[in-house]
Amino acid sequence: MVAILCIAALPAMAETTVLALGDSLTQGYGLRQADGFVPQLEGWLKAQGEDVRVINGGVSGDTTRGGRARVDWSLTPEVDAMIVTLGGNDILRGTDPKATRENLDYILDAADAKGVPVLLIGLYASRNYGDSFKQAFDAIHPELAQEHGALYEPNFFQGLAGDDGDPSVYRQWMQADGIHPNAEGVKRIVARIGPRVEELIARVK
Repeated sequence: MVAILCIAALPAMAETTVLALGDSLTQGYGLRQADGFVPQLEGWLKAQGEDVRVINGGVSGDTTRGGRARVDWSLTPEVDAMIVTLGGNDILRGTDPKATRENLDYILDAADAKGVPVLLIGLYASRNYGDSFKQAFDAIHPELAQEHGALYEPNFFQGLAGDDGDPSVYRQWMQADGIHPNAEGVKRIVARIGPRVEELIARVK
């Protein structure tokens, strides 16, 4: 008699939904929709074999205060993980770093309350408002990431500037305003940040 071994099919892994909460850098300012950060990131992740959907929660001109105001209703039940890229407009407006910290802390608290893992992406402040402002601002993202157990990427533009952070290196990958990356710039940014988002997805799984 031949024994027949029946192996139950394993259930398929569910799609992971990632919310990208941010400003114009996330939204894709000045670019065709397909060239923006979110579509390029989703495409990169799928090319790595990830079953993922990335929601564009970027609002041009948004500050950490704006992100704080909309995070609760943005974290719908379908959201499994969140990327937070906020603070650039706080720098441009010279917002008190204490306020920026409080707003980001609230956003991370909201994610913690819903059990949503976070990748917090930082930015480096310029010296326009003095060394004390820069020192206070630059400490916000890494310290909050540590406090909340979030994943942390130091600089959104690291994929352009390299490890030395020299802004003159990446002018060729920026739009004419010198603030927002062009399509090739976004591609390089995604190549740097993508592996960190894979770590984020692994936390969900």
